[in-house]
Amino acid sequence: MEGLEIKRFMFMALVGLSLAISSLGAPLYAEVRFNNATRSDTFGQPVRYAIYLPPGYDADDRSYPVLYLLHGGGSGQPSDWFTLAGLDKMLDRLIEDGTIRPLIAIAPDGRRDEMNEVATYFLNDQDGEVLWEDMFFEDFIPAVETRHKAIASGDARAILGISMGALAGVVYQLRAPDTFAGVAALSSAFRTEDQVLGLSPDAYRSRYAGVLGAELEGQARLNEAWDAIQGETLVAQTDAARFSRVPRLYFDIGADDPFFEGTADLHVTLRNAGIRHRFRVSEGGHDWIFWRSSLEQALLHIDAVLTRGYGE
Repeated sequence: MEGLEIKRFMFMALVGLSLAISSLGAPLYAEVRFNNATRSDTFGQPVRYAIYLPPGYDADDRSYPVLYLLHGGGSGQPSDWFTLAGLDKMLDRLIEDGTIRPLIAIAPDGRRDEMNEVATYFLNDQDGEVLWEDMFFEDFIPAVETRHKAIASGDARAILGISMGALAGVVYQLRAPDTFAGVAALSSAFRTEDQVLGLSPDAYRSRYAGVLGAELEGQARLNEAWDAIQGETLVAQTDAARFSRVPRLYFDIGADDPFFEGTADLHVTLRNAGIRHRFRVSEGGHDWIFWRSSLEQALLHIDAVLTRGYGE
């Protein structure tokens, strides 16, 4: 009988402990929420996004740094970061063992529509039809950072991108160096002039009809919009002093990646301009095998720039 009473006591104690933990505003575990949306005046319609919330997010009122996740083109979408890359599990591990600080990770939907027949590159269309970059800076960032307990300052905001999203992240960082602490660019989709000129009409349309202009052939493709996303132009528009203390840009690209030459050219341009950055070449191509293997080093770079700050 005495043993039965002890078991009852232990059971009730566990129930009480469980209720006490629940009352603290848990969950204390990390969480990924899909199918979120925020209104955009620029688009005139909602912009969808997925979000990772770190362990303990709901347990207190603290604010967090934000990492923006920019997905790739083609069939790429926000959920890829979690369903294909397993980024949430990697963040859980690195945060739990103290390797990186807790952060919020937000993956906006960079697709033009569900069909996504023409890439946005997370930039503005040449004809002004879709102004994705304007929407991101003017509508999206302020809205989600207000909603999700973000620190909401440039030194607590960073970008991780793959392919199309990596190109956009680099462009954003150089155009607006005080808006982001740093960027990690995996397989950034910087093509050479010869590669763009060699695209078939269909291949050109799906990749560049929005950002460069529709139905362009030959040298007409290398227009002002093309120049605007090239290293020489980006470097000329930025203040190299804003990149002098910490290497805020991080590139990782596979030796067999079709964008290797274009990204290497950008690396040389940045180096010659005195813009500190890290350029890493790894074995691999342009695929999720490479990106998954590169994520941890990219996150370590992000944590470093968020922790150390930037500028003079």
